[in-house]
Amino acid sequence: MSEVESNSLVKAVKEKGKSLEAEMSFFDHLDVLRKHLIRASLVIIVFMGVAFTFYDFIFDKIIMGPKSTDFWTYRMMCALSERFDLGPDFCITKIPFNIINTEMAGQFTLQLNSSLMIGIVLGFPYLLFEIWLFVKPALHDKERKSASGFTFYATLLFLIGILFGYYVIAPLSISFLAGYNVSDVIQNQITIDSYFSTVATLTIGSGLIFELPIVIFILSKLGIMTPKFMRSSRRYATVIILVIAAIVTPTPDILTMLTVSFPLFLLYELSIGISARVERNKKKAELEFEKSI
Repeated sequence: MSEVESNSLVKAVKEKGKSLEAEMSFFDHLDVLRKHLIRASLVIIVFMGVAFTFYDFIFDKIIMGPKSTDFWTYRMMCALSERFDLGPDFCITKIPFNIINTEMAGQFTLQLNSSLMIGIVLGFPYLLFEIWLFVKPALHDKERKSASGFTFYATLLFLIGILFGYYVIAPLSISFLAGYNVSDVIQNQITIDSYFSTVATLTIGSGLIFELPIVIFILSKLGIMTPKFMRSSRRYATVIILVIAAIVTPTPDILTMLTVSFPLFLLYELSIGISARVERNKKKAELEFEKSI
């Protein structure tokens, strides 16, 4: 074997070794991620079991809460209507529809699905914590310090979004859709699956929408999002937010739409501030690096 062939063989072996090492590293990371996800799944299953055990309270007080005129939101609306003379339409005194079940295993499926949803909501903070534990070793000290509050702030925003969706968006949407009448001939007989999916989608969807500042923070760190772009897109964001508010709460009055859209405007402005702070920190780090050269 010639020297050239020998060197080529050695080089090929080295490249193959690097490739195998990279593959092993990739699969090692997958294995670590799998362990984090398994632990998070176990926590969600535990919460699901607790919800399944105490389902009578959960169904009567939580799931069916927006169906009752004694719900906190409706009571506050009536109190505001009386205090500020907002008119009789603002005070909701009846929600005209009946809940029915049309499938043999419908109620059992409802209990399983709703218990799973509650388990996911309650276990979401721990899922974020496990994601943080997985990402943390790959970060530098400064990155760890700047992202140290990830779990806390992401959880806080998610819970605020859940409460906003459950106490504002869901009851307003349900009361409007229940009272919407095309003809007196039609009676609203709503299946339990339709009712639950509406409450769950609006509530959990609101929780995820409130994660916007966290998403913007990550995108800004990656250099994908900038405050300049967000400021220049503010008019488009305003239209999109108003459209979302109109879809989520298809009520005819402007007050309800503004009630839903106002927190979204705040989230967008907060996201701009977060993106601007990330950009300032990047420029500061670049200046310090240039001075150190």
